[in-house]
Amino acid sequence: MNLIIVESPAKARTIKNFLGKDYEVIASKGHIRDLPKSRFGIKVGEDNILTPEYSVAKENAPTVKKIRDLAKKADIIYIATDEDREGEAIGWHIAHAIKKDPTELPRIVFHEITKTAIAHALESARTVDMDMVNAQQTRRLLDRIVGYKLSPLLSSKIQKGLSGGRVQSSTLKIIVDKEREIKAFVPQEYWSIDSIFNTTIDSSFHKYKNEKMDKLSISNGDDAKKIVETLKGEDFIVDSIETKKRKSSTPPPFMTSTLQQTASSKLTLSPKRTMMIAQTLYEGVKTPEGTSGVITYMRTDSLNMAAEAVESARELILSKYGKEYLPPEAKSYVKKAKGAQEAHEAIRPTNLEYTPEIASKFLKPEELKLYKLIYNRFVACQMTDAQFEQQSIIFKSESSEFKANGRKLVFDGFYRVYGTDDKDKLLPILNKGEKAELSSLKTEQHFTEPPSRYSEASLIKKLEAEGIGRPSTYAPTISTLQARMYIDIEKRQIIPTEVAFKVTVMLEEHFADIVNAEFTSNMEEVLDEIAENGKDWQQVLHEFYFPFMEKIAEGKEKIVSQKLAKPLGINCPKCGEELLLRGGRYGNFIACSGFPKCKYTEQVEEDGETAAGPDSEKTDEKCDKCGSDMVIKNGRNGKFLACSSYPDCKNTKPMDDANAPTSDVPCPDCGGKLVFRRSKRGAFWGCEKYPDCKFISKFEPTLKKCEEPECGGALAKRTYRNNEVYECVKCKNRTPQEEE
Repeated sequence: MNLIIVESPAKARTIKNFLGKDYEVIASKGHIRDLPKSRFGIKVGEDNILTPEYSVAKENAPTVKKIRDLAKKADIIYIATDEDREGEAIGWHIAHAIKKDPTELPRIVFHEITKTAIAHALESARTVDMDMVNAQQTRRLLDRIVGYKLSPLLSSKIQKGLSGGRVQSSTLKIIVDKEREIKAFVPQEYWSIDSIFNTTIDSSFHKYKNEKMDKLSISNGDDAKKIVETLKGEDFIVDSIETKKRKSSTPPPFMTSTLQQTASSKLTLSPKRTMMIAQTLYEGVKTPEGTSGVITYMRTDSLNMAAEAVESARELILSKYGKEYLPPEAKSYVKKAKGAQEAHEAIRPTNLEYTPEIASKFLKPEELKLYKLIYNRFVACQMTDAQFEQQSIIFKSESSEFKANGRKLVFDGFYRVYGTDDKDKLLPILNKGEKAELSSLKTEQHFTEPPSRYSEASLIKKLEAEGIGRPSTYAPTISTLQARMYIDIEKRQIIPTEVAFKVTVMLEEHFADIVNAEFTSNMEEVLDEIAENGKDWQQVLHEFYFPFMEKIAEGKEKIVSQKLAKPLGINCPKCGEELLLRGGRYGNFIACSGFPKCKYTEQVEEDGETAAGPDSEKTDEKCDKCGSDMVIKNGRNGKFLACSSYPDCKNTKPMDDANAPTSDVPCPDCGGKLVFRRSKRGAFWGCEKYPDCKFISKFEPTLKKCEEPECGGALAKRTYRNNEVYECVKCKNRTPQEEE
């Protein structure tokens, strides 16, 4: 019996499907040996050598035992983890975990999980590449050093629960810098003058008094008005007509970053979701011929393509679309950005016979969308370019020129498969020198817009351009920033939180390297040097660790804490200890200095003063529960009345009861007046006799009654799933309003 060890159970099932009874395939389920979670896990020896203290996590022990038991019975043990550095390191760890020499175990790699690829891999086994392992060890130790030593410092100086990381922090600075640009942006006024000639030809202002007009040439309305008055008194002719041929080049096949960007813009999938779906397509799905991977490895920054795959694509193009869609020679692409691992392949379908139409029979909807994107992109990259005819017409008067542009698709080329959003804009046939009628002249005021925030797609593009991180890190980095509440993602825009600015400012001042994009990019190049040329990885760790630890020690002493703990001179109403003004993840708040014994807290006004203390604004109103004075407090939903005897009495009520909207419909429970109120949970209609009557409804009740047996509750009008309905405030039964 031969044993093949992979990472993923799905991959194990797929490979087992290709092999006979002579092979057993088992999954390690990812990393089975790693640095410990509860401590630093890196030993610094007397010779300044940094030694990782790897261990098998408790939850991984059963998996290790199972692999060991199978390994004892196996004639040959194959390491078949992913083809990247992390996969190489996982294979090395697996060998150590089962007490085998990694250099003696055959190592197989494959770009796709198909029967042919697995058979070829078994025939061309190699040994574990220790340079790749050491590159991954270096990355892992660098990230542990930064994360384990910097995060506690951030937590102690800014607020609890913060974290820092080598790639994470430089990415955060990119996001914060963009937000700084937006905040510093000053809008600039400008005016446009657009025209229509011969009733149909839209034109833009091109020249005025021999000066080319750009976007900001006309800065105010008075100037625009003067120009328009001049133009209205002039005659125009067709001064020139120009037609040029243009090509739209075929796009390269996908790599990780471009797949994530395109899936985000075309399919509205997050990078994390894209990679999850791609992982399934790579590891294996049920096809008509059995379980098989339908795309190649999805974590890659290479644009290489297997010669057989390219030839299959060319045969498909010729047979399905004709020779005019097939270029004379196969197209190849080179990634210009630094650090590309050219030994890998681009992302492509493993079998072109599985067209999107056929794949629709065995793929889930999201899987099909992503597969279709990958399939069409790969076929399109081997097709001919699209060809356009670009037209331009210049309309000229004594003082001015207007320009009209048009475009016509002459040959669709790769658009035949990949599609395009571009539409033809045809200009009418005119003759040079003929008179043109100025049908319309329109001025419009504009203001320059601030730069756009990053989306997940554009941030990944920026990270790739800067050389920060690798294909496997893009999606996890964004997810980490979101989980740590450094960023919010609203309407697909990435917005840094207040704490993100605090962290970035501190790191810029005291740990400039950590947030410096060039430093992070250069470190990626150093890791490439270790993987490809055997650079001394211990020297790299040494050169980083000791200067970094000096900065940490210096930071502990010199960095001023931003944690807010200002004594207020007010005693806690619960225990008598002094109240403090503190800062937290969601802003400032008041807390008892006796914490954790006393957990009294209260909100604060926007100016940071206490919301309820000796200086709180008193009212003439009395608490209807205990008779104490009611005072004005400020909450998330605005000002409200609260009992001055808090916390003994926790009665509260809206301030605007007197001015609140009321309903013409009486309370269905007691006949009292219904009042529109607001609370922390949102707006609602409630009875004025509360707390004696506790009727509430999110929607204003009507006089109609529910016809459900034993209900009889009031019906309220509302919109539900774009339909106007009556909804019972008791049983929630809904009836279309047209069935009144």
